[in-house]
Amino acid sequence: MKQKLTPILLIACVDGFKGFPEAIEAIFPESEVQLCVVHQIRNSLRYVGSKHQKEFMVDLKRVYKAVNKELAESELDILKEKWNDKYPIVIKSWRNNWERLSQYFKYPEEIRRIIYTTNTIEAVHRQFRKLTKTKGAFPNQDSLLKLLYLGIQNASKKWTMPIQNWSLTISQLAIFLREGLIRS
Repeated sequence: MKQKLTPILLIACVDGFKGFPEAIEAIFPESEVQLCVVHQIRNSLRYVGSKHQKEFMVDLKRVYKAVNKELAESELDILKEKWNDKYPIVIKSWRNNWERLSQYFKYPEEIRRIIYTTNTIEAVHRQFRKLTKTKGAFPNQDSLLKLLYLGIQNASKKWTMPIQNWSLTISQLAIFLREGLIRS
């Protein structure tokens, strides 16, 4: 008798779509949802005056590049002291989303780099949009899937940049997940 495999999702990095984290957690209750830090930064900069953006980013970088969550929270307090009078909506957004923005601090640096942003998957989506935007309709679902499959095959030929320290990242992920699975 074949054993039925239960799909698992360990970590999901998502952008700011309302309800998306809750939907993931409803289906995969054991998963961790990390909000995309890059999206949060971009959204924050929309509200920061151009003459302050450079200085603000130096201070904000201390938050998301901190070595651990405690230091990041301390830097967030300093950011609030300095900038809350000018940009309270930005500080409030970081505070309100902090629990999901700071999930990646529990992982080693090598793993953090791959889970704090959705940029990689957005690049794949951009390739998909290029393929489908000129098509009015598809005769069936299989034709769309075939087009996307062939498109990703062609796009992957251009992916020549190796991921920096990938072997170390994989090793850290294996260690971290093994320890996590043993604890649960």
